[in-house]
Amino acid sequence: MSDRAPYASDPEQSRGRLYSTGPSPTRSEYQRDRDRIIHSTAFRRLQHKTQVFLHHDGKHYRNRLTHTLEVSQIARSMARALRLDEDLAEAVALSHDLGHTPFGHAGERVLHAKMAGMGGFDHNVQAMRVVTRLENRYAEHDGLNLTWETLEGILKHNGPLTNADGSPFGKYASEGLPAGVSDIPASQDLQISTHASLEAQTAAIADDVAYNAHDIDDALRAGLITLRDMIDVPLVGPIVREVLELYPDIASNRQAHEVQRRLITRSIEDVIATTSAEIATSGVKTSDDVRHAGKTLVRFSNAMAKAERGLKLFLFQRVYRHDAVMGPVRQSEAVVAGLFERYTDTLDMPGRWGIDVAAAQGDVAQARIIADFIAGMTDPYALDEYARLFDARPDFR
Repeated sequence: MSDRAPYASDPEQSRGRLYSTGPSPTRSEYQRDRDRIIHSTAFRRLQHKTQVFLHHDGKHYRNRLTHTLEVSQIARSMARALRLDEDLAEAVALSHDLGHTPFGHAGERVLHAKMAGMGGFDHNVQAMRVVTRLENRYAEHDGLNLTWETLEGILKHNGPLTNADGSPFGKYASEGLPAGVSDIPASQDLQISTHASLEAQTAAIADDVAYNAHDIDDALRAGLITLRDMIDVPLVGPIVREVLELYPDIASNRQAHEVQRRLITRSIEDVIATTSAEIATSGVKTSDDVRHAGKTLVRFSNAMAKAERGLKLFLFQRVYRHDAVMGPVRQSEAVVAGLFERYTDTLDMPGRWGIDVAAAQGDVAQARIIADFIAGMTDPYALDEYARLFDARPDFR
């Protein structure tokens, strides 16, 4: 990338990999990370993991894989406009959900509750376990052996984990740091009290842009809301009014797509303009300056951030807590809880997992292996295992 800004991440200055590899004549280090992620088993599993609506319902709802691809596209577009390393932004975006459980956040909530007192369950840390330990394809090492910068971006998806004094920061302030943070194989210390690179910050906000737009689209497809329900909703309301005025007579699915594309475009343009100003006023000159800037530089404008919170509140109240969503959620929570409890009682796990859990020393070590196994399941596999163990299969329809 010849036009890379001085504060962008430079693959030639990467802090490297835990295990050394020979140079590639055709790919940068971050391109190699991207390729390793795409070819991983965990990445393929995303196609059968729930985003919001269970994929069994059909109707072309997003799953974790399609969501991840949308995040990747948005992150790459913003990185290009900001003169960052597009490949690192893409690699972080492609890997950000590798630690998610089956059945979306429902499965994560159950595992977190079951692991209470044992470090809990955190999908960002679980993604780190996937890419550093659980993927077992390579001849010479476990994990994908990603660069320091990609690992940093995965771990700091929500920002720093601690304050400078080591006390838990942000969402970890109330519960403490999740298990495994201090035991992540990497080439150097991941500096959990600092911010991530601009590329990682870009991938993180691309996540918000993507799911705001596609959750609206999926909710419209499901019939949970209509466009007119959103006329007065912050952020999206003005766009809905604009589209209905311009195209009052076209099919509703075309109107919905027009709203979605305009929402994505305006969100991206707002982030680019706001971030460009933040970079300029912050005075950062290098990627390390970004890490020690003391704040997130890639962000929405204040006005859009406030409107985006209003949109999220609407989606929470009208979509995420809708009976049509919560019914399957409760059933899927029961599936994950049932699997965890049965595996804990019997250690009846297939293949190498059964061998590993039987050999583990102590309840905590066994519980972590059980959580690893369940977290890696696709929705269909979780249901198959539930049927095997309980001779019953929930019907989400």
